[in-house]
Amino acid sequence: MSSNRFGQLFSVTTFGESHGPAIGCVIDGCPPGIALAPEDFAHDLARRATGKSRHTSARREADAVEILSGVYEGVTTGTPIALLIRNTDQRSKDYANIAAQFRPGHADYAYWQKYGIRDPRGGGRSSARETTMRVAAGTIAKKWLAQRHGVQVHGWLSQLGELVPSVSDSQAIDWTVVEANPFFWPDAAQVPELEAYMDALRKSGDSVGARVTVVADGVPPGWGAPIYGKLDGDLAAAMMSINAVKGVEIGDGFAAVAQRGSAHRDLMTPAGFASNHAGGVLGGISTGQQIVVSTAFKPTSSLRLPADGLDTDGNTVEVITTGRHDPCVGIRATPICEAMLALVLMDQA
Repeated sequence: MSSNRFGQLFSVTTFGESHGPAIGCVIDGCPPGIALAPEDFAHDLARRATGKSRHTSARREADAVEILSGVYEGVTTGTPIALLIRNTDQRSKDYANIAAQFRPGHADYAYWQKYGIRDPRGGGRSSARETTMRVAAGTIAKKWLAQRHGVQVHGWLSQLGELVPSVSDSQAIDWTVVEANPFFWPDAAQVPELEAYMDALRKSGDSVGARVTVVADGVPPGWGAPIYGKLDGDLAAAMMSINAVKGVEIGDGFAAVAQRGSAHRDLMTPAGFASNHAGGVLGGISTGQQIVVSTAFKPTSSLRLPADGLDTDGNTVEVITTGRHDPCVGIRATPICEAMLALVLMDQA
């Protein structure tokens, strides 16, 4: 299997499976001189982790980062940084009954068709467990972008099923509110409604999709390149590489279809742009405005509700997925999307 490397100048190669002994990554192209210690990763990894509330998978991983190379006396040296996280809470027995079955809506079937073999334990390489290392690498990118360019990356859950926040303008969001609840929701008054919604969903055995929006402030004009090096093209590819993502928008995205050109164009004044429908990118190049990216996550495929599927011999079977799964993967996706935004900007800086 190839395609495990992301980025060009600042590249990240991830490895490991959901129920293997460990997951990890190798980061190449990291500038020297960045203060870096294992505890620097704890905050964002905790934001991504399962088992923090009743609304996510009950799997509880320690997610303790081991720095194997590229750091000397607490500072990056410019050489490849190897990070390792040991898996500590796998329950592979939960997947014994579906080892020879394809779950509808999951990557099982596609992996089998391509490789003729797959790791059924927790989805193997297709598991969202892989995104742990993206968040770890994104921690370094965030740190360097903030120190060198003053870039700040934030995100929030901008839709959960049919529910949308009462606050939609990123400029009006209080980030302390976002970080104070398990949904990354910008309106604290709506959190009880979300909890009741998720409780009912979990009891039903079903799942739901979500939308995550991430922004970057302080990005100077000029990042990105025309045609095949477009900043928004790289951002779209980065977000689409995340598990369960089915759509990406830059700025107003698909809403632009119903807009008039006179409304969509961002007027310019000596004081700056009057609006930001373009999401901070024109012609594939940053404008100096806030970068705005929204990502759509499909509902979780692994359900305890029975569904028709196939086994590896092509026979029709009833598939029931037991074990620990997120009723909405988007709830934990905010730090993942933030990490991918930071990694793209790091490669462009």
